Amino acid sequence: MTGKSNGVCQKIPFGSLKTPAGDASCMEITNVTADAETFTCNAYLVEGERTVLVDAGAMDGVVDVIREYTDRLDAVVVTHQHGDHIAKLDDVLDAFETELYAYGDHPRRDIELNDGEQVFIGDEAFDVVYTPGHADDHVSFVSKTTLFSGDVVVHNDGAFDYGSFGRTDMAGQSRERLIESIQTLLERMPDGVESMYAGHGEVFHGDVRDVVETALERAEKREPKYTE
Repeated sequence: MTGKSNGVCQKIPFGSLKTPAGDASCMEITNVTADAETFTCNAYLVEGERTVLVDAGAMDGVVDVIREYTDRLDAVVVTHQHGDHIAKLDDVLDAFETELYAYGDHPRRDIELNDGEQVFIGDEAFDVVYTPGHADDHVSFVSKTTLFSGDVVVHNDGAFDYGSFGRTDMAGQSRERLIESIQTLLERMPDGVESMYAGHGEVFHGDVRDVVETALERAEKREPKYTE
């Protein structure tokens, strides 16, 4: 799925649900799992020319929340297939009868994502960047203005503020691969990216490159992310 953006606008503050007056082309991005009481990723509903859900999360009732904003989904794209990102995926696919885009194999995958391809989300074309380390099937999505980083890089979490990264202390994970992935993301990310929507923590608006560079510096220390 490829396409050319119909124009972008400055992102509205996180938590606001309204498009600025007079700018009908502006993407609206809502964290539909923001009120979850159980552990989940941030699942982002992106409304625009193509209405797309980035990750499905693990929150009961996520379908009902999505329906508060839209009656249809053009696609669901997943950053990776850890349980907190896809536990409610079947519910979403069944409810909206939409297509699934994923890098890794999945029984309900319709479209295979590959590094270097583009996927159209909302009003913008996003490059698919393969970013393993936290998960073997992890991809990030980056446009001229916006980054959906999944778990490879986050703004803040329980370990670090302003530049953290996905854990790599569990089976099948690799700090070295994660470091390489963050380096690749920096190489592939345009200088104009000003909004980062990560799989955990808060949304960040500002100098995204600086946040990612800070995360890289911390990851390169090879110290445990979480200490007892």
